Amino acid sequence: MPRKKNPPRLTQPPTPLEQAFSHLRHPAHPTQTVSVRWLLSAAAVSVLVAALCAWAVLCFLFWQGSWQLLYHPDSGITRTPASANLAFEPIEFAPNDSGVSQLAGWWIPASSGAPYTRFTVLYLHSQDGNLSATIDDLAFLHSVGLNVFAVDYRGYGQSQFARPNETRWIEDAGFALTYLTETRHIPLNAIVLHGKALGANLALEFAAAHSNLAGVILDQPIDAPMSAVFTDPRSAFVPAHLLARDRYDADAAASALHIPSLWLENLQSASATQSAANSSATPQAYIRISTRKTFVWLNAHNPEIEAQRSAALTRWLDDLSVNPARP
Repeated sequence: MPRKKNPPRLTQPPTPLEQAFSHLRHPAHPTQTVSVRWLLSAAAVSVLVAALCAWAVLCFLFWQGSWQLLYHPDSGITRTPASANLAFEPIEFAPNDSGVSQLAGWWIPASSGAPYTRFTVLYLHSQDGNLSATIDDLAFLHSVGLNVFAVDYRGYGQSQFARPNETRWIEDAGFALTYLTETRHIPLNAIVLHGKALGANLALEFAAAHSNLAGVILDQPIDAPMSAVFTDPRSAFVPAHLLARDRYDADAAASALHIPSLWLENLQSASATQSAANSSATPQAYIRISTRKTFVWLNAHNPEIEAQRSAALTRWLDDLSVNPARP
């Protein structure tokens, strides 16, 4: 009897679960591996990008904050000329586009019959504090017999808030000069600039650009003021000379100065004498000046220092009265 053939079995399609396991056992495309070299290159690029970002942040922070290495403003007024029994007038001037005064200062008129009332001193204070710290200097100038106009830069005292820098200081000195000439109608050839510390560096630079002024008094100008910024340890990690734009180039300003100047410098020790203040200690900027100039060493430890300062200033003013500056 012929053998009965079994009917063909119907093949059932694989279930989705079976398909998934089949793909795992026999992947359609073989897994591609990443080379170690590529991984190392990617890691190096990531580290480099992170380092550049960190350096950029450091540059930005230095650019934003480096001014604080040189300028130390204070907004609080703790003393006025009244504390030294000086009559004065508070002045607000230099209005902005909105009509708001940007600068504040004090007008201290000379006493009636004082010997140098023909001169008005435009006083430019140092990089520290505000006008409150200048009362002794202002009282001294008044005692000599001068009119005095002292101003706070923007960012200092009651002047409008702004971050101080060389450009703004020059602008503020210009605003003060404009106030004296246009509001008080004082001629340029009757105005004497007086600068203290960094204010003296400003006065030298400003005087070099205004040859019609009567003269300039430089009280302890700072030698290389920007070294406070460029020698800071953080400046070694950034292009500090590109980020800090101030320069206060005393040599260039001195070479361009055409009005009489009086330089006042303190000796550094109680034992120092004027004979010890030789030419090697004299600022190079002073040596570069080709017009009339006077350099006076003062011993800060000598109780007679104010008398010495007064004698030096009155001699210089007497000479200025007899031989005015010639543009």
